[in-house]
Amino acid sequence: MEAMIERCAGLDVHQETVVACVLFGPLDKKPKTSIETFSTTTTGLLALSDWLATLQVSDVVMESTGVYWKPIWNILEGSFHLVLANARHVKNVPGRKTDVKDAEWLAKLLRCGLIESNFVPPEDIRNLRDLTRYRKKLIHHRTSEQNRIHKILQDANIKLTSVLSDIFGVSGRRILEAILNGEKIETDGLRKMVDWRTKASITDIANAINGRIRRHHRDMLRYHWDHMSYLEKAIEELEKQIDQLLSPYRKEVELLDGIPGVNKAAAATFIAEMGVDMSVFKSAKHLASWAGVSPGNYESAGKKKRVKPHKEIKH
Repeated sequence: MEAMIERCAGLDVHQETVVACVLFGPLDKKPKTSIETFSTTTTGLLALSDWLATLQVSDVVMESTGVYWKPIWNILEGSFHLVLANARHVKNVPGRKTDVKDAEWLAKLLRCGLIESNFVPPEDIRNLRDLTRYRKKLIHHRTSEQNRIHKILQDANIKLTSVLSDIFGVSGRRILEAILNGEKIETDGLRKMVDWRTKASITDIANAINGRIRRHHRDMLRYHWDHMSYLEKAIEELEKQIDQLLSPYRKEVELLDGIPGVNKAAAATFIAEMGVDMSVFKSAKHLASWAGVSPGNYESAGKKKRVKPHKEIKH
């Protein structure tokens, strides 16, 4: 294989250690090899950076091993040309698996230009990505708590879901809070709780909340309600931080928001996952493949078989 990089390094990353193999020398000759093992503490990673700089390394490759590559990337970013390799694309020959051989194999592949880097966005986009992904998790947890409240209401024979389209809307929340507090809901009080836009009649709502609720039901409802309220406050705080990080990308948000079916929350997710620099993707087809919405090719003996779109692991 023809060498393309004079001085490069391959890193085999683990939780506590990182094995580094540097290949250097003229491109038309067999390269020299230097191998060292460093700790993944900040002190160890700074020593790794100094060692690579001493050997005048220009390019560094590492596998996307869980989250263990991230602190190494953060230390080396800006000092070297970093390549994040997909572990499935750089597997070594079976039966030759050691940390040193893995690092050396990565360095050999990089030296010959045989590794295509995964997309790693800039730091501010990575921060935005963490927030949008966490927001998604919190929304999922909030929905789970709302579903649990639905089940308890059914167990207590309270049929609010039959008369209100959203029991967590303005009217539903007022009624639920009254139930949680053990209040006796009269017709006049119910009329004050129900928003004027509610389609159901006061009589239907009164019949729906006439259930058989016990102390146990109220206790369980309180647990889920308090947790749901906490999640809603956390989501609100996340929204503020996301909005701050999106300040430099107002134009991009407006353009994405103009697409039918895309709101500002979805626009934030698009920017967090793909960034705003589309030049990192070779073409629209590459972007679709990276996003996991394009099926691959699988042909054998002249026959093409169905292949489902593959969702790549995003970092």
